[in-house]
Amino acid sequence: MMFFPAHAAIANRNIFHFSKQIIKGVIFLLAVFSGHQRTFPQSYSFSDVIVFPADKSAHVNPDTYLKLTFPGEPILHNTGKIRIYDAHSGELADELDLSIPPGPKNTRTRPPYDQFRYDGMPDSIYTVSKPDKDRSHVYQQNHIGGDSEADAYHFYPMLIQGNSAVICLHNNRLTYGKTYYVEVDEGVLSMPDGSPVKIKGPEQWTFKTKEMPPTASERQMVVASDGSGDFTTLQGAVDFIPEHNTEPVTIFIKNGAYEEIVYFRNRRHITIIGEDRDKVVVCYANNSVFNRRDMSPDPALAKHQHNIRAVLAVDNSSDIAIINLTLRSLGEAPAQAEALLAIGSEIIVHNVSIEGSGDALQATGTIYMSDCKIQGFGDNVLGYGAVFFNRCEFVSTYGPHLWVRNTDKNHGNVMVNCTLRTIGEVETHIARAPDNHGIKYPFCEAVLIDCKLEGVKPEGWGRVTDSTEHIRYWEYNSTNLEDGTPIDASRRHPASRQLTLEHDADIIHRYRDPAYVLGGWAPVLAPLVLTEPAIVSVEKGGTATFEVKVAAIPDAQYQWYKGQTPLKNATEAALTISNVQAADAGTY
Repeated sequence: MMFFPAHAAIANRNIFHFSKQIIKGVIFLLAVFSGHQRTFPQSYSFSDVIVFPADKSAHVNPDTYLKLTFPGEPILHNTGKIRIYDAHSGELADELDLSIPPGPKNTRTRPPYDQFRYDGMPDSIYTVSKPDKDRSHVYQQNHIGGDSEADAYHFYPMLIQGNSAVICLHNNRLTYGKTYYVEVDEGVLSMPDGSPVKIKGPEQWTFKTKEMPPTASERQMVVASDGSGDFTTLQGAVDFIPEHNTEPVTIFIKNGAYEEIVYFRNRRHITIIGEDRDKVVVCYANNSVFNRRDMSPDPALAKHQHNIRAVLAVDNSSDIAIINLTLRSLGEAPAQAEALLAIGSEIIVHNVSIEGSGDALQATGTIYMSDCKIQGFGDNVLGYGAVFFNRCEFVSTYGPHLWVRNTDKNHGNVMVNCTLRTIGEVETHIARAPDNHGIKYPFCEAVLIDCKLEGVKPEGWGRVTDSTEHIRYWEYNSTNLEDGTPIDASRRHPASRQLTLEHDADIIHRYRDPAYVLGGWAPVLAPLVLTEPAIVSVEKGGTATFEVKVAAIPDAQYQWYKGQTPLKNATEAALTISNVQAADAGTY
């Protein structure tokens, strides 16, 4: 899917209006919302509740969530059940039992579940060091990305989002061409005034799913949280793509908050594009306590063991591009909670905000990341390499930015033109590589070239194993973020090395090349226009500025035109026209 900048026109009068003209062949994806405001009394009835999908609605995506929106914030309880029935056969399609806890309670448990107590379960706060290992404890389970035992995740059956209660059905329980009705037991929810909510029988809330899925040959799919796309969830879209697919597929995500865990494996040639980096947010309160799996420090087991605590996990996949969105692990307290886990080959992550806790990003394989922000509590990038970071921003609350665990078989983490900083007055290390349950990393590699630093301790690098002969903690031209002056490297860790052009020009040249770091793979992303020039109005003598935002690897080259004539020196992403006059009228 390609997006192209619309033309910008300057009118020949004193007030100059800038407008878009449709270009032949351009695909425009538009999200349309309509609604109305209502005034509610202080006491409520079910008629005051807005349901999604709407009662008696049709053409509903089978991967839909259910939502009840109240005139005020509803009250969730931990009793009762929610049931979805096939209206034709009367068969039970799905059931959620709210008396079952979502998962082990932890410091990042989502409200109001953090206040609930459950019969037969200890009211304990579990941690990474003291997880819940009691197999007799029963929690909610939802299979995500597959049907095996390893695909079973703990999850929240209902989410309170402002004045809405969102019912999260088990995956793949609804099918195409069916009519369903919803039942909610009294005791699950209360109105804002405390009166109970009860939905019983097909008379109150029914809906019909779409007759057919997209065709198997569909190469472009739209995900929209309001149900207007081909799918309502990102997981629904990736589930539709078969494992070991051979044809490329583009998933376009409309603006919205997608509170879901997403996991897929064994996929190829998928491009996931958000409509707006800040307005497409895939998030969940997931972490290694809520979804615990016995883990091993052995890299050979990483792809089987480490996916379950992430918000978005890409596993054993290749030729994947994730572009222009935000991934966020919800919760304020520290935890092991990746926003993104990527294991595979030829994976591109561009213009993405990755907001996790400890281990905000786990990356193993051949991965290229550009113009991304990685923020977390420490060990923000964990993995076995090789990863090339270009123009990325690393933000740590207090812990090291990296824990690189590569062997001598591949490169580790290389950062070119990146920024590493902390929040507030905290100082931390660039990277560390201590023993990990007896496993050592004597070949760990973290290379910084032309990076800006703030909040890095004078020694720069943290604890390493007892053998440092092959460690590559290398820096070239590190400068202070505040003023651009060279950093003081006089107290750097003895295992580290400062590169110089005089002695290391060849090394510096090679490490600037992604293909050298990524085992011969040269990342390529055809230009995608993420943001078109905005419509503006300007008075005579004023200044007009057009700007386009493009995702491209290598970086895009620009040339602005007036009509069919290229403008001299107009080769940047932004075009500024000063002192606008009538002679400037035209199409750009």
